[in-house]
Amino acid sequence: MQHSIFVSDLHLCPTRPAISQTFFDFLRGPAARAEALYILGDLFEYWAGDDDNDPFNASVLAALRDLAHTGIKLFLMHGNRDFLIGDRFAADAGARLLPDPTLLDLYGTRTLLMHGDTLCTDDVEYQKFRAYARNPANQTRFLAQPVAARRAEMEKLRAQSEAAKQGKSAEIMDVNSRAVEDALRKSGYPPHLIHGHTHRPARHVHVVDGHECERWVLADWYESGSYLEVDASGCRAIKL
Repeated sequence: MQHSIFVSDLHLCPTRPAISQTFFDFLRGPAARAEALYILGDLFEYWAGDDDNDPFNASVLAALRDLAHTGIKLFLMHGNRDFLIGDRFAADAGARLLPDPTLLDLYGTRTLLMHGDTLCTDDVEYQKFRAYARNPANQTRFLAQPVAARRAEMEKLRAQSEAAKQGKSAEIMDVNSRAVEDALRKSGYPPHLIHGHTHRPARHVHVVDGHECERWVLADWYESGSYLEVDASGCRAIKL
C-alpha cells in the first residue's frame, strides 16, 4: 500500500554520530520504501546558511539527494533550529520546501502539516525571538557575516535557549489548546494535524466546533529514531 513517512526534530549534528548513522540507515530502509518523506523541521541542530558546507552537512545533503534520485518525493519544512535552510539546499537535496502551515490531501484525508512552534503561544519570549529571527531583513544581515561568525552566533543562541528552558514550565513549552483550535478552524477543520517541536510524541483528539481532529505529535531523535507512517487506513507511530 502506498504510504508517506513523517519525521521532525532530528537535530542532526557531528557530536551525535550514532543518531546520524540511524538517520542514514533510515533513509536507505523505511524511507526508501515510502512514496514520500516529509521532514517537518529541525533536521539539523542548527543551520547557519546554505553555504555552510562542512563535511557533516555535505554528508546529510548527499544522503537526501541519493534518496530523492530513487524517485522518493522529499519535502522539507523549516523548524526553529534550521529556519535558514534555503532554496539552494533544497534544490541540491532534490527536495521541495513547504510553507508552515501546509494543508494537503493525504490519501483522501485532509491533513495539516506544521512544525509546531507557532502553536506554543504561552512561550511569549520564544515567540518574540521567532518573529525577530524570521524577519527577512534580520536574516539578510545575519547571512552577510562569514560562516565562522554565524556558527559562533548559532552556538551562543543554542546555549541561551537551553538555559532559558530550565526556567520554564513544561506547560509553557507545550502547545496552547486555543492555538491548536484556531489553526484547525482556519484550515477548515482537517481531520488530521501532524507536527513536531514539543518532543512529546502522542496522539490527541480535538473536537472543534463539532469537527473531530486527530493531532499526531512527532518524536524527537535525541535517544532513538522514530517516524509516523501514513496511508489510506490512517497513521501509525513506529520506532526504529
